Amino acid sequence: MNTDAPLVPAPLPENLVAPARAGRALVMGVVNVTPDSFSDGGRWVTTELAVAHGRQLIAQGADLLDVGGESTRPGARRVDPAEEQNRVLPVIRELAAAGIAVSVDTIHAATAAAAIEAGAVIVNDVSGGLADPAMAGVLAAAGVVYICQHWRGDPRTMDGLTDYGGDVLAGVEAELRARLDHLADAGLADEQVVIDPGLGFAKTHEQSWRLLAATARLREDLRRPVLIGASRKRFLALALPDDVAADPLARDAATAATTALAAAAGAWAVRVHEVPASRDAVRTASLWKETR
Repeated sequence: MNTDAPLVPAPLPENLVAPARAGRALVMGVVNVTPDSFSDGGRWVTTELAVAHGRQLIAQGADLLDVGGESTRPGARRVDPAEEQNRVLPVIRELAAAGIAVSVDTIHAATAAAAIEAGAVIVNDVSGGLADPAMAGVLAAAGVVYICQHWRGDPRTMDGLTDYGGDVLAGVEAELRARLDHLADAGLADEQVVIDPGLGFAKTHEQSWRLLAATARLREDLRRPVLIGASRKRFLALALPDDVAADPLARDAATAATTALAAAAGAWAVRVHEVPASRDAVRTASLWKETR
């Protein structure tokens, strides 16, 4: 499979288009404006702290930021869209006003619409539109880039929904195709849509590793750019010594390794909490690809 020809979603700011066209994966820094995210909940829960953290991630080499106000960790409680918007909109406005490319991490159509108005250029929806039927209409009208993640259930039920009939890759591809068909029927252009296999969402650890290894195949089979979100997730524990595996912060080195693998396989972007190591990993992967 050809992992060199770039697949680049549109429309996007040129500072995001150029690296991807050159074959380098983008680094998406995570800004959680939440009290309960699995690895950093509460650290940047105020607007001032979140904006400062976002600026720091950009200074460290992030290409864009993903701002979220609702945790999707297993067992997390749902957040009312009004509360979510109170958390994320001031952060998005300030970061966008500074010229930073911002994605909003939300499953709510109302929050997506408000975030776009505040300056977000990407909507990252972990439910792939399943959580809110109004999402596709908002995206079709706005024309922004949409990250459609594979999703089963919700944070309270997803860990019990890991049966893919023995072939997780075939199952995920089939369910993503159904979402892509739905988005096309709703009026979204193909070039608007990025896919995300949803590592850790209704996946066993072994299934998440299988999907990560299939980054190139997903990209080729579904003909869409691919976002990989492996950062600090539980499946990385399989790569770590038992005495540190339970600590999300101890998974940053393993995250950087997955970044290099995903970038070498042609991922459009990686979503990470800790930027410097992944910044170096995508550049290393780019140089490796150039010299093959």
